[in-house]
Amino acid sequence: MDPHTTVSILPLLGWAVHSSVLARRLACARRDPLTGLHTRAGWSDRAEHLIRRHPNVAVLLVDLDHFKTLNDTHGHAAGDAALVATADRLRTWCGHTGIPGRLGGDEFVAIVRNLAATDLEALTAALHRPLHYDGMSLPLAASVGACHISELPVPVLTDALAAADAAMYAAKGRGRRGSRTTR
Repeated sequence: MDPHTTVSILPLLGWAVHSSVLARRLACARRDPLTGLHTRAGWSDRAEHLIRRHPNVAVLLVDLDHFKTLNDTHGHAAGDAALVATADRLRTWCGHTGIPGRLGGDEFVAIVRNLAATDLEALTAALHRPLHYDGMSLPLAASVGACHISELPVPVLTDALAAADAAMYAAKGRGRRGSRTTR
């Protein structure tokens, strides 16, 4: 290869490597490093796309109950194990019909197609299974709130999240360990 060609190709290779590094960093920023779920930004992009394509989706918010107590009593490693277990259970429950995410702390989110009451009961049951950790059985509990996007006057993600949040706090108000929809 002649020197002029080499000199002209080197900047192109540099830009290609730079673009690849940036793409990897962006992908990592859109995934929670502990659970592997989408972060708020990554999840929101996908959720908005799903809302545009499927008018019958439901948005769910999940909040672990008594998480601080678990962390304080059994340590942060046990808390991390509880977060990972919750993420795995939510990911399994969503399957191919939904997208789970982690908003931060002990708050999770999901968007699913065709949510039925029995589906919500199955999720709640899965989230309440004890976690086997370090030779102990740690109780897990979560409150779940759901909003069917079709029940909103305008089908936008921010309104669905607000309605799911209100439903989640209503579930917490009923003694925690429950679920509630906006219906």
